[in-house]
Amino acid sequence: MQTKIIVFSFLAAIFLSPLVWLNDVEQAKQQASAEHKFILLNFSGSDWCGPCIKMHHDFFDDPDFAKMAGKVLVLVNADFPRQKKNQLGKFFQQQNDRLADKYNPAGIFPLTLLLDAKGNVVKTWEGYPKNGVNEFITNIKDLTHAAE
Repeated sequence: MQTKIIVFSFLAAIFLSPLVWLNDVEQAKQQASAEHKFILLNFSGSDWCGPCIKMHHDFFDDPDFAKMAGKVLVLVNADFPRQKKNQLGKFFQQQNDRLADKYNPAGIFPLTLLLDAKGNVVKTWEGYPKNGVNEFITNIKDLTHAAE
């Protein structure tokens, strides 16, 4: 029962969040280039990866993260659910598989990457960042030269 609540909370956070999460990195590159932003690509397992679910709740739902992200980031979520009822359509699964081949060949979850508008890796966070959301935000601001 608790797992269902956590998964529902995770999915609700993604879909009800004021932040827009894309699932197409090519679209994200175009938007990032047009808006002079960076791309934050997050690999997650929304229905099986505890640290992924916790990261979405603790980091991506944080109001300070949302405020900063809206200014400097285009967000992309590459989800790899395992439960049959949560499986992605073939197109999206293939798209995520291509992203994983390029950016996450070791299959690390969660894995979060900061990319420039061309898709080049600027910074990588493997697993759940242990230093908390405030340091995560500070890292992104420093790397993107975001003003307060």
